[in-house]
Amino acid sequence: MKLHSIPTGDFKLDGGAMFGVVPKQLWERTNPADEKNLCTWSMRNLLIEDGNKLILIDTGIGDKQSEKFFSHYHLSGNDSLEKSLNTKGFSFDDITDVLLTHLHFDHCGGAVKWANEERTHTEPVFKNATFWSNDKHWNWATEPNPRESASFLTENIQPLKESGQLEFIKREGTITENIFNNVDAFFADGHTESQIIPMINYNGKKIVFMADLLPSVGHIPLPYVMGYDTRPLLTLSEKELFLNKAADEGYFLFLEHDSVNEVCTVKHTEKGVRLDKTYKLADLL
Repeated sequence: MKLHSIPTGDFKLDGGAMFGVVPKQLWERTNPADEKNLCTWSMRNLLIEDGNKLILIDTGIGDKQSEKFFSHYHLSGNDSLEKSLNTKGFSFDDITDVLLTHLHFDHCGGAVKWANEERTHTEPVFKNATFWSNDKHWNWATEPNPRESASFLTENIQPLKESGQLEFIKREGTITENIFNNVDAFFADGHTESQIIPMINYNGKKIVFMADLLPSVGHIPLPYVMGYDTRPLLTLSEKELFLNKAADEGYFLFLEHDSVNEVCTVKHTEKGVRLDKTYKLADLL
């Protein structure tokens, strides 16, 4: 098995929205904001190369939305999904599986593209891949509540089903084992219903793709919960459970949205679980 970090560019979101009830004077210590109170966030995916499988976890925001849509998010950086895959020696057609942690636009938008220059219809970017979600989250996303409807975009979601390439992972309680060889899934419901947190068993290490359960090292303290989360108290309890286990067992936490840190570990302290060390993914391979 080989693992590859796949950066797809940065974007900006309001710092207050990203840290909920936590005052700015606290969260800006780790995530400084610009004059508009916007912080920079990464869209960092993970590629798993394992035998005849090439599994991509999340796909970034993509490029098919309107100029007006993208103007709200201030995209930056030189990375793109295609460029990063090409750098690793792969193309879109090589991907066998795409595991979508959840269907918010910054996690799944890169899975679908315009099929023609006239932009009359769309199609999956990965024509040879199976797309993986789960039925609970799919139903939640396709019949969205008003709080999340702006994050679940029909043009990102329905083409996956229409293509015939969509499959569902069966959720079995909190943890489902062996969704792929050496890949288990932890399900978290605080941010959105049935978000998939992939846990990869790699050379004796547990590397966890944290998605929006832990967007950045700045979110490690328990009260630091995003305003976007639909059930913030549930997120708090899920974080407490998961981070305590991560500290106990030495998990390596792969951070999708941290614009500075790719991977971190956590430790127990008198103040609770806190940041231990940070790494580049390459340091662990």
